[in-house]
Amino acid sequence: MVTAPQSTALNADLLAGPRAFEVNRDSASPNRNLTPLTTSLDAQERLVVGGCLLNDLATTYGTPLYVLDEDTLRATCRAYRQAMLDHYPGPSLAIYASKANSSLALTALVASEGLGLDAVSAGELLTALQGGMPPERIVLHGNNKSEQELALAIENGVTVVLDNWHDLTLLRRLAPGRPDPVRLLVRFTPGIECHTHEYIRTGHLDSKFGFDPDQLEAVLRDLASCPWALVDGLHAHIGSQIFELQPHHDLAGVMADALALARSLGHPCADLNVGGGLGIRYIASDDPPSIQLWVQTVAEAVVSACRERGLALPRLLCEPGRSLVATAGVTLYRIGSRKEIPGLRTYLSVDGGMSDNPRPITYQSRYTAVLADRPVAEASTVVTVAGKHCESGDVLLHDLALPPATSGGVLAVFATGAYNASMGSNYNRIPRPAAVLVQGGQAELVQRREQPEDLLRYDVLPARLQSVP
Repeated sequence: MVTAPQSTALNADLLAGPRAFEVNRDSASPNRNLTPLTTSLDAQERLVVGGCLLNDLATTYGTPLYVLDEDTLRATCRAYRQAMLDHYPGPSLAIYASKANSSLALTALVASEGLGLDAVSAGELLTALQGGMPPERIVLHGNNKSEQELALAIENGVTVVLDNWHDLTLLRRLAPGRPDPVRLLVRFTPGIECHTHEYIRTGHLDSKFGFDPDQLEAVLRDLASCPWALVDGLHAHIGSQIFELQPHHDLAGVMADALALARSLGHPCADLNVGGGLGIRYIASDDPPSIQLWVQTVAEAVVSACRERGLALPRLLCEPGRSLVATAGVTLYRIGSRKEIPGLRTYLSVDGGMSDNPRPITYQSRYTAVLADRPVAEASTVVTVAGKHCESGDVLLHDLALPPATSGGVLAVFATGAYNASMGSNYNRIPRPAAVLVQGGQAELVQRREQPEDLLRYDVLPARLQSVP
């Protein structure tokens, strides 16, 4: 257990002057905050999350360290559930896109809040099942599912998202003869563009995901002759880290047309899955819609589109990932070397980098960060925070304003709960970090830190090479 001394809630008054970062305290829509909901300062103005002093966490568990705030995670789950109850008159279910951050602990937490979960591999599916997520609330995605993955889903009663003809070929071989039909969601590309990074756009026509719109009728007719298949719904997704609302409104009309087609061909299609994609606030200038506004836009658009076409309302499904877990996460690093290039740049190197957060080098992503022991001190220097990997592009933060920082200090980077741990690697054979869940002044280990010897576990040294001098 790591317990912090008495702390004061962090607010705008404490951040007057340099305003190193802000805390909005929007518990109804945590995706609009820069920091976890429980962020505060102790009497020495050191950073506290979940009642735990971040410097103490770094000392106890080592760095780099992923810190997840349980109160923020639960608040976000509840915000989605409540918004769907408030704005959609039919049945609904929010499904956690576990690719954002997959673990037994996160699965158990999300399941306890009544959400579902989507998986895209056997590993994510096993994590979901062993983490206690009910199979009827799990969906399996993927544009190149293996027989093993499909068989695992079928055996456990998990809904399969039919992504392409290859999926259908494999299911024809695996599904017939089973006592219950396989529940399917048919995925198609809606042809809607969003202003987001090209790597995370999935709704435009040039996408590896889903059937092309002109193939949809053919696949639905094919499935109508398959007694082993229950086409229980449709799925479309338009991308990730989206701040716009209009594309989600447009999606409803496209999906309602597809719903009408599917039902006209005899499919029950009780579910309409609009995917996720709501963005979060990584830096002060980011201005994503609130969870409530996003859900309201989607729900009202689906209701309107269905009523215009005389369709009974489906169960509305959405798949939040980033907006569910990102803001709850903080990554702690220990500062090491410093390099000053007069008139050009000052580098501060930390003990992690692209292996625990590949998003900056992949997507040019930006973050907010402070010194854990001096988060509101005057930010009198500007530095570039570099990782320790043998890669020039291994830079986590460019032009970060900080108080003077020295070797051994702890840097706290906010909004790292999504796509950091899940996209991490062992580049340069660097072990993956540990992760802790914090709540009420207690910290619980939810992911052990890898050790260098763990990285040799699957290596095989052929006998003929063992005697090479």
